[in-house]
Amino acid sequence: MGSLQQQATDLALPKSWGGGSNRIAAVNVEGSTPESFPSNDNKSSDHDHDPDHEKPGWRKFWSFVGPGLLVSLAYIDPGNLETDLQAAANHGYELLWVVFIGLVFALIIQSLAANLGVSTGKHLSELCKAEYPILIKYCLWLLAEFAVISADVPEVIGTAFALNILFHVPVWAGVLCTGLSTLLLLSLQRYGVRKLEMLMAVMISVMAACFFGEMSYVKPPATGVLKGMLVPKLSGQGATGDAIALLGALVMPHNLFLHSALVLSRKVPNSVRGINAACRYFLIETGFALFVALLINVAVVSVAGTVCLANNLSSDDSDRCSNLTLNSASFMLQHVLGKSSSTLYAIALLASGQSSSIADTYAGQFIMQGFLDLKMKKWVRNLVTRSIAIAPSLIVSIIGGSQGAARLIIISSMILSYVLPFTFIPLLKFSNSSAKMGPHKNSIYIIVISWILGLGMFGINVYYLITTFVGWLIHDDLPKVGNVFIGIIVFPLMAIYILSMIYLTFRKDTVVTYIEPEMNDPAAQARMESGLSNPDGSFRADDVPYGQDLADIPLPE
Repeated sequence: MGSLQQQATDLALPKSWGGGSNRIAAVNVEGSTPESFPSNDNKSSDHDHDPDHEKPGWRKFWSFVGPGLLVSLAYIDPGNLETDLQAAANHGYELLWVVFIGLVFALIIQSLAANLGVSTGKHLSELCKAEYPILIKYCLWLLAEFAVISADVPEVIGTAFALNILFHVPVWAGVLCTGLSTLLLLSLQRYGVRKLEMLMAVMISVMAACFFGEMSYVKPPATGVLKGMLVPKLSGQGATGDAIALLGALVMPHNLFLHSALVLSRKVPNSVRGINAACRYFLIETGFALFVALLINVAVVSVAGTVCLANNLSSDDSDRCSNLTLNSASFMLQHVLGKSSSTLYAIALLASGQSSSIADTYAGQFIMQGFLDLKMKKWVRNLVTRSIAIAPSLIVSIIGGSQGAARLIIISSMILSYVLPFTFIPLLKFSNSSAKMGPHKNSIYIIVISWILGLGMFGINVYYLITTFVGWLIHDDLPKVGNVFIGIIVFPLMAIYILSMIYLTFRKDTVVTYIEPEMNDPAAQARMESGLSNPDGSFRADDVPYGQDLADIPLPE
């Protein structure tokens, strides 16, 4: 042990490891501290001499604004718009309560993700890599990548639909244009994360203006909208499936990885007081961004529900309402409300698809870097991520046309709902753990509320999965031998799905990432950085991961 301490001490460790810091610091193998993780020479938790601490409250808050805006894009992406439209066409305002509860749940878990990143200095995928055995780690990585692809499908198709509406571009050609335009917009990253965040804020404003303009023209009944938001109801055929699709489109697994990483681009003092203040600012910013996302989702459901519930619809518009998609909604709005309404809708859809595609690509970068510690050039990683996501959308749009592409959006939203537990459970366990968070772990109230909401959503997933498959077996036209063969394959997969969630829930965490300030040991910190939980494990300087992506993001002034 003595030799290990001497070896770790010989490394030029960052000063932020001293001074009572309980955050995890990224280490440059050459012994220098990356610029995105500034060192703090002040060894006291008192910030009387810290210039940042002396800033007025609103200026300090403004320096933390940004990550919540990028994260909120996942809640107003084309996948959300598609599920909103179908839920409104099939059930009017009755499923607005799912949107409301889903965004309340989203606020809780997004704040947990932000707190995890701020308190530990590592994002969720890096902590998963350090905590879980190699097999579990790679399974979680594959599921996270699958979630990014599933989330990216609606964005790609939605943008293609918008280009088709505005410029009559074929859907398959629009899919290709989406990939190229997203890479161009991501080039803004070289000018700093603030420029990218400002672009996202502009796109959110465009979406809000368009949908609120539609809502002011339609004038939905306030009593019906409020009743739909506050009175839970699952009546009518397909209500449970539409509710699951709404939840899957709202609460996205990859967004938790993204949020825990984006908060690391902000300067946070290395003290309990400074970390608590940062968590509070990120909570306020995320709450405001998600409130705007809630209003936009409510506007979409209200407009579509009011139009489809109207008594004077033509037969063609009634047919469109029976199978409402992102593409057909524009023609319905054009016939009912006029051509300008269809144009506004297409502009909002274009802004939604492009902005959320950028957020998905960012999430894919952090997931790949965290789980695999890959040191790719950003343009290569962007190209790989976009190519994987575009492939299924391009194939379906060529073979199935706009109807097939619209159906793929609903399927991808439901997939996200089933993948969510494998991101949410590690996040909740890490943020509830003193070994990971120290004094910043969740309160008992947050723990209880989070588990109740999570178990409720997971229970709905399992119930719908079993009942839908059993119903399909009963009513299909296959011979009995075929049903038995399919059952032998599918039921064990369902059992593996359920047992995997149980395993992640009850598995005891073994890796300690929080170091008590008075017991701050450079050797222990070095072992944690390299993902070694065994005190007798060997340590080398080149084992220490270096967060190249975050180090390249310029900090806000």
